[in-house]
Amino acid sequence: MTVFLRTVPVEEAIRVGCSIAVPPGEETSPLADAVGRVLARDIIADVDIPGFDRSVVDGYAIRASDTVGAGEAIPAILTLAGTVKMGYPLEISLSDGECAYIPTGGELPGGADAVVMIEHSEAIDDQVLVKRPVASGENLIHRGEDFGKGKSAIMKGRRLSPPDIGVLAAVGCSVVPVYTIPRIGVISTGNELIPVKDSPSGSQIRDSNSVMLGAYLRAAGCEACLYGIVKDERDTLREILHRALDENDAVILSGGSSKDERDLCAELIAESGEVLVHGVAIAPGKPTIIGRAKGKPVLGLPGHPASALVVLDRIGRPLIAAMSGEIRRHECTRTAVLAQNIPSTRGREDYIRVRLDGKSAIPLFGKSGLLNTLVQSDGILRIPAGSEGLEKGAEVEVILW
Repeated sequence: MTVFLRTVPVEEAIRVGCSIAVPPGEETSPLADAVGRVLARDIIADVDIPGFDRSVVDGYAIRASDTVGAGEAIPAILTLAGTVKMGYPLEISLSDGECAYIPTGGELPGGADAVVMIEHSEAIDDQVLVKRPVASGENLIHRGEDFGKGKSAIMKGRRLSPPDIGVLAAVGCSVVPVYTIPRIGVISTGNELIPVKDSPSGSQIRDSNSVMLGAYLRAAGCEACLYGIVKDERDTLREILHRALDENDAVILSGGSSKDERDLCAELIAESGEVLVHGVAIAPGKPTIIGRAKGKPVLGLPGHPASALVVLDRIGRPLIAAMSGEIRRHECTRTAVLAQNIPSTRGREDYIRVRLDGKSAIPLFGKSGLLNTLVQSDGILRIPAGSEGLEKGAEVEVILW
């Protein structure tokens, strides 16, 4: 048996994964519960926002032509005609030489076409001295300038943030059309694994991958179903895999992605479907499996926690996005300067854990099975497959955890 079927580039692995994504369904969510969900349809503004010309400062509504030539030495002198009250119908219309006090957000009275900031004016009884000229439209938001009636406010495929919820409220969307949440099963395989609550002895290790991968999935907007530890026994693993496939939209297998005599994941996936990728030109994470069983995606991750996390984030995350209906993911990154040289092997995409110290990115070199670099690192640094490494002093983009 060959060590790997065929090692493919990361871009190819991502394309294959996305091509087998199970598309999400649609449902509705109350507006207050929609944060973090993915919008299933474009939301159209039902009214102009704002619905009137409004001030963006505290000051005086004026006619811009009345302030031509105004200055500290010779201010324009205007007559105070009244005060704009928030939430009440306007009872003021300005004539030449008049102004009205207006708070931030207040409706511009008729006859006015600009607002002068209160800092550039001085009120004396019923007169206001304007100490600088103001252009027409200054310090205003015009009706419909934010969102026009009948125009798209938020496009489908967007994972809704708290500001998005505010926009949806403003356009009258009280019930939000969203995509269904993917349910993904997580199976940890390995005879050496024991539950977290137990104390290891001999060659045993605690199963850290289940909870770590489950936490990642929940943070990515999925529902995670953890099936615990499964020994490297064909019948038992087959039974749990089939159960997970029946109960979820996709399955992640942790461990058992290499091809020694007791690693069964690829064979069991093939029994119920097909193995599309077994081996990716990525470090860490070369023995990654991408397959389809019972018509659902199955992702086989390496057993080492750091490797599993990198592969899930770099290759699994686009699959999750496709299953969520998410069109565009905004990665959190930071630009930094590399603190030391990083060698790399051409033809393989490397991901190096780094720690940020001010503007410096400090590589944390360590074997893929070590956990301490996960805790100490702030993110990972990508070295493209065509590169032989990066030099000290290079400007780099760190992908934050």
